[in-house]
Amino acid sequence: MSVTRAVQPVLDPKVGTRTAKFAHPALLLAGIVLVALNMRACLAAVSPMVAEIQHTFGLSAAASGLITTVPVLFQGVGAPLTPRLTRRFGTERVVLGAVLALGAGVLLRVLPSVATLYLGCVVIGVAIAVLNVSMPGLVKREFPHRAAMMTGVYSTTMLVGATMAAALSVPLEHALGGGWQASLGAWSVLALVAGLAWLPQVLKARQEATVPVRVAPAAVPQRPAVSPWKSPLAWQISAFMGISSLLVYTLVAWMPTILADHGMPRGEAGLVFAFSNLVQVVGAFLVPLAAGRMTRQRGLALAMAGLNAAGIAWLLLAPVSGAWASATVLGLAQGGSLGLGLAFIVLRTDSVLGAARLGGMSQAVGYLVAAAGPVGGGALHQLTGGWDATLVVMLALSAVAAVAGWGAGRDRTV
Repeated sequence: MSVTRAVQPVLDPKVGTRTAKFAHPALLLAGIVLVALNMRACLAAVSPMVAEIQHTFGLSAAASGLITTVPVLFQGVGAPLTPRLTRRFGTERVVLGAVLALGAGVLLRVLPSVATLYLGCVVIGVAIAVLNVSMPGLVKREFPHRAAMMTGVYSTTMLVGATMAAALSVPLEHALGGGWQASLGAWSVLALVAGLAWLPQVLKARQEATVPVRVAPAAVPQRPAVSPWKSPLAWQISAFMGISSLLVYTLVAWMPTILADHGMPRGEAGLVFAFSNLVQVVGAFLVPLAAGRMTRQRGLALAMAGLNAAGIAWLLLAPVSGAWASATVLGLAQGGSLGLGLAFIVLRTDSVLGAARLGGMSQAVGYLVAAAGPVGGGALHQLTGGWDATLVVMLALSAVAAVAGWGAGRDRTV
């Protein structure tokens, strides 16, 4: 495969020793963590509030489902646009704009209108898409020798944010006394805090842009860029991410219902689901760390697909008696698949621009595929009157993810 290598500028010795005022690594790490906390929190916060939103606006069940489906769809739509934005405005400014747009979308979503409810969902989806694509390239650039470890840090932080939001939504509603609007609107404050924490990186980038550079005389000639959309490896990575995400979102939508329909009390079903989300944090942190120590990640990809299949099979054969075991296995598989998919973006490219392009493609394909999961799972349930058909299809898709992951784990670059 063709590999594009950018010409690297070399600082003039007379001016190249200048250090950016805002370049402290602790500020960068704090900014990454705070941005990552926002990337799932505003989505997870909605789940406990859906019934109240439905009652407020008189929405049907299908219309209420769009509150979670629309952001996922627009993550797929917005992802391919991000590489152009980062090339034109710089990654730092794009991340700042996206996190502030995310906060604005959160506020739009709580205005007293159905139109602004869905418009806010659109803005949130596009903003998350931009962050999803920007962050792997930024991590690759700023932590070239620890990219896999930092991928684990921010993917873990994303899941911590989601868990925190799901757990705090109802207590926030009671504490603030403003109903679901106050509870969901409060998450805009977290976006504002993240924007303020990220501001030093924008100032650092502006300062570095004023430092004169000269190009080394023996510059490496550039090869023609190859679009990731024409790369079989990029399609394998996209398929692995897409199917893994579909499995996640299908279970996010239906796992508590599946357990309840088989006789488990709804309160316990909610606890099982929350526990599964908590276990995802472990997989999201450990799997990218392991991936970074390997030249090939085929075994990891097969392990994640196998764990997904095992957890789904357990849910199919023993939905109540095996619920906690299934939740544990699925949590490890889902968190690990997320971390491995993001690690593929970093490990299968050799430049920041390449990571942005691959991230744009893989996440566009991934989220468009994932959006079909909750709808398809519900349709199969309605058609057959049970959940067995849905789970069997998910088992088959786990096998497809294993095949895609086997290809994505090769020691190649896009």
